[in-house]
Amino acid sequence: MQKALLPLLSFVVLYSCKDNKTTTEPAATPMVKTATTTADNKPPQAEFADAKYTDMGKQMMMQMENGDVDKWVANFADNAVYSWSNGDSLAGKKAITDYWTNRRKNVIESLHFSNDIWLPIKVNTPQRGPDMPGVWLLNWYQVNVKYKNGKALQFWVHHDYHYNNDNKVDRTVMYIDRAPVNAAVGMK
Repeated sequence: MQKALLPLLSFVVLYSCKDNKTTTEPAATPMVKTATTTADNKPPQAEFADAKYTDMGKQMMMQMENGDVDKWVANFADNAVYSWSNGDSLAGKKAITDYWTNRRKNVIESLHFSNDIWLPIKVNTPQRGPDMPGVWLLNWYQVNVKYKNGKALQFWVHHDYHYNNDNKVDRTVMYIDRAPVNAAVGMK
């Protein structure tokens, strides 16, 4: 009986391993969406912008780190607005120049940026509110700053730059907790 069972068992094992598919299914065609169009051939709400904006942002970062406010502010439009996340702002290139010149000469001894991340995007259709169409450069970075009073801080910042048609910054927003900065420099 064992001699008959072994061939029968082998047959069952071999038969169960056989692929019983007799029809072939067509390969599924993936739905392809491009980064430049939607189903109705309109541009997407936002898309990646030219990498040159990252290079421009890195250059600005080096200029500020080196204390070269004149070169740094040359990247701004005359009507630029510089805002902080708490609602404070500077309006106009002259106000931006005066603020940062004073800050670099009289408040900040040294400044170092590191661990920077860059994302250039082109907003084709603003989502809502005060959004502006056009090119935005989003930037996250770590700041190590030493103040002239001897105090030092390390913190993270998120910075947004909007570029006008002349590739000048016309709007920037710095997202930062200014309370530790104000405490370090003795402001209330």
